[in-house]
Amino acid sequence: MAKQGGFLEEVRNKPGGNAINLCIQCGTCTGSCPNANYMEHSPRKVIAMVRAGLREEVLSSSSMWFCSACYLCTVRCPRDIKPTELMHALECLAISSGLVKKGMHTPVFYKTFVDSIKSNGRVHELGMMLKFYWRTFWFNLKTNPVAAIKMISLVGMLPLSLRLLMHGRMPIRAKKIEGKEGLSAIIEKARALVSVR
Repeated sequence: MAKQGGFLEEVRNKPGGNAINLCIQCGTCTGSCPNANYMEHSPRKVIAMVRAGLREEVLSSSSMWFCSACYLCTVRCPRDIKPTELMHALECLAISSGLVKKGMHTPVFYKTFVDSIKSNGRVHELGMMLKFYWRTFWFNLKTNPVAAIKMISLVGMLPLSLRLLMHGRMPIRAKKIEGKEGLSAIIEKARALVSVR
């Protein structure tokens, strides 16, 4: 466990965490969150835990991974805390600290999404989803065979996929953008800026 001031300062120095001290614990964020019931700790409790210095408990929880970025908490917060951005800051800290809860597929989805953009300059939906399902299927097969079998039931989405393909809404081959090198430079610059903080 980190000392009390350490974790709070670490979060405050991340984009999205700078206003955490302004929280008055009114619970508007939790009351607005459509996924609060799925989280180990509600958004309000996560903020209280960060301020209490409970680094490992927060970063190893499922809470931030259930944030769907609907921004209801952010637009309703009377203190302009931006809990959605705070949850994303906690996701980044959990990944960089190696504290991601086992079985959480959101980080795998993020990585697969970014890999698709880095490869093509844009998202190739079919390729991205195939890679995502492939990566999570093998993880589930080792840790939770029932979940792996449930993933096979996604074959039920095949008719929709075929209709999208036939209407040109989901291309089989990825289309690369022009100037992909420029995009790569932007991504690397952003990565360097975040690591400096």
